Amino acid sequence: MPEDTKIGKTIRTFRPATQLVHAGTLRSSFGETSESLFLTQGFVYPNAEAAEARFKGEEPGFIYSRYANPTTDMFEKRMCALEGAEDARATASGMAAVAAAIICQVKAGDHVLAARAMFGSCRYIIETLLPRYGVDFTLIDGSKIENWQNAIRPNTKVLFLESPTNPTLEVIDISAVADVANSVGAKLIVDNVFATPLFQKPLELGAHIVVYSTTKHIDGQGRCLGGMILSDKAWIDENLHEYFRHTGPGLSPFNSWVMLKGLETLSVRVRQQTESAAKIADFLSSHSAISKVIYPGRADHPQADIISRQMKGGSTLLAFEVKGGKKAAFKFENALEVILISNNLGDSKSLITHPTTTTHKNLTDEARAELGISDGLLRLSVGLEDADDLIEDLDIALKASL
Repeated sequence: MPEDTKIGKTIRTFRPATQLVHAGTLRSSFGETSESLFLTQGFVYPNAEAAEARFKGEEPGFIYSRYANPTTDMFEKRMCALEGAEDARATASGMAAVAAAIICQVKAGDHVLAARAMFGSCRYIIETLLPRYGVDFTLIDGSKIENWQNAIRPNTKVLFLESPTNPTLEVIDISAVADVANSVGAKLIVDNVFATPLFQKPLELGAHIVVYSTTKHIDGQGRCLGGMILSDKAWIDENLHEYFRHTGPGLSPFNSWVMLKGLETLSVRVRQQTESAAKIADFLSSHSAISKVIYPGRADHPQADIISRQMKGGSTLLAFEVKGGKKAAFKFENALEVILISNNLGDSKSLITHPTTTTHKNLTDEARAELGISDGLLRLSVGLEDADDLIEDLDIALKASL
């Protein structure tokens, strides 16, 4: 449902495309049309009493850009309006968001439960970093709810999942996992990057915290790094606020401004990219050089029933497996002319990734096999090029891979 947002002089119920242009806007006395970029470290107080009041939290206002900044505040408020969250903190990258969201609420003796299908850096935080500080973890096949139920413990504090997952686009039942978290008073964190806030609302599905790499679709034009953590105000005040204030993972004002500009076109870009991705998935599904296609918008997706309940659209991404393993995958990538080889995603340019040798290379062969990441698997992030040009590019490259 559209959120109630103040735009201009009124509070009305606006739809996402309108929120993406207007929500959270602050204007100076100059009445600028585009959001202002406040490149400042500190702020001046009118008197000593005002400075004391701000530091006590008794008076609203900004103190230091490591804590909060007017441009970043606009970005956070606009994301809250889009996501349906009470509060948010913008971070320097998506991984800063994931790390902060987990670490700010755990201590030695706690347990973290996560779906094993996740980005390699997320696995590093859970498998390598947390145990150094006495936090235990369990990784499971997150597609089966009984695995969550069987692995939950009384000392489990955090459940973490991506849905759809990177890079195999597996979809997890967020509502069911949220119920498992609630059974022991734990918090469910959902990385919602692949779905975008336009196609999936984890908080509405019962999740407690949502994280984004805003580097991806939200900037969406290959310019800046960024991240976002969204939740209810009580959780942020009790867990994230002091961690964020004292460890300094905040997003720069300039990058916040770029993200604000990206949000204005998010709806148009993502819908076009998703339409093209669906067309490309249909093309690849019948190609003789392809052994498997995974796309959330197709009826043959393994979790199609869950997708129909919790997602409003497919994705700008798809995964497919070329016949012939790594050798064929490399020949295919090297023959592409329009689609670029890159480990990024959600860009206006179409990008192809070979996870086995890039984003997921640090996993063991056994771990990749468990996740379905074969030597022939490729992840395609569909951009804004003409879909027919992309299909022609893929067809020529696939023929070269044989």
